[in-house]
Amino acid sequence: MNYIVFDLEWNQSPKGKEGAVDSLPFEIIEIGAVKLDENFRQTDEFHQLISPEVYPQLHYKISEVTHLDMEVLKRQGIAFPEAVCRFLAWCGEDYTFVTWGSMDLTELQRNMTYYKMSIPFPMPFLYYDLQKLYGLLYCQESKDKLSLDQAVEAMAIEVEADRPFHHAMDDAYYTGKVMKVMEFHRVKAFLSMDYYRIPQRPEEEITLEFPGYTKFVSREFSSKEEALTDKRVTDVICPRCRRMLRKKIRWFAANPRLYVCLTVCPEHGLVRGKIRIKKAESGGVFAVRTTKFTDEEGAAAIAQKRDEVKLRRTEKNKQKRQAKKQARSRKKEGGGEKCSATAG
Repeated sequence: MNYIVFDLEWNQSPKGKEGAVDSLPFEIIEIGAVKLDENFRQTDEFHQLISPEVYPQLHYKISEVTHLDMEVLKRQGIAFPEAVCRFLAWCGEDYTFVTWGSMDLTELQRNMTYYKMSIPFPMPFLYYDLQKLYGLLYCQESKDKLSLDQAVEAMAIEVEADRPFHHAMDDAYYTGKVMKVMEFHRVKAFLSMDYYRIPQRPEEEITLEFPGYTKFVSREFSSKEEALTDKRVTDVICPRCRRMLRKKIRWFAANPRLYVCLTVCPEHGLVRGKIRIKKAESGGVFAVRTTKFTDEEGAAAIAQKRDEVKLRRTEKNKQKRQAKKQARSRKKEGGGEKCSATAG
């Protein structure tokens, strides 16, 4: 089995949203990849420039960061469908994708859909997000995600003069270097799932098991409200014994797209539930529910968060009532003044 460590560069409308194509906000202009064996030794590399068709002018920020030139892209690049076919043929049969961040695979599939190409990847589409895994290993105290160049510096990896950052080939090369020197075996079980394609029917819904927690990915719903009334979304199951759990703290909204609950398993203890509502490509929504063991400290934090949400809701409702009362008073006073003026 090989690891395909790859990176993309893409262009966007130089006019911003006004000139953007809704179905293709980012047009891929470069693919770079390295192939690593099971011991993280590089065995091959792939590089291809792509001639743009949707946005024939480079956005100034893209030009600044990548130092790519439109004339070079047109002269050396090939059409996107041909580039992808070459890339996938180079990948071979038995491989797992590795990226730095979560956007590359989504944008690859979005570009393929735009060009009406069939998507050959499995469902669920699992890959390694090395940025996330690096954070799990070395940045647990911080919520900030390290950039690739920061990770390269932190791991004391030599930056080669002829390999600058922000080129697809070179970023893939350095991502592979980071993968080789980090303690990958400690986080190998934590694959990520790409959400460009999601389940459409109940029988397609996905449950993934990881050490200490499970993840459930629902089918698409027309609205958040519809998703939150579905028991397959809101039921919580013990990650270890798979029994249905009683809720100690019912689902509450920590923010408009995040819901939290606390449940208890008689055999294995406290389990935290989280539901994230995500927007689907077609305009609907889907739910990603994670269930994870917690302790008394974690349970207390959930209870505190619930109480804070209740307090904010109470204060907000109080302000609304006061505002309505003041509006009625102003209306009444205005009506009285009008009657007095008429009587005079």
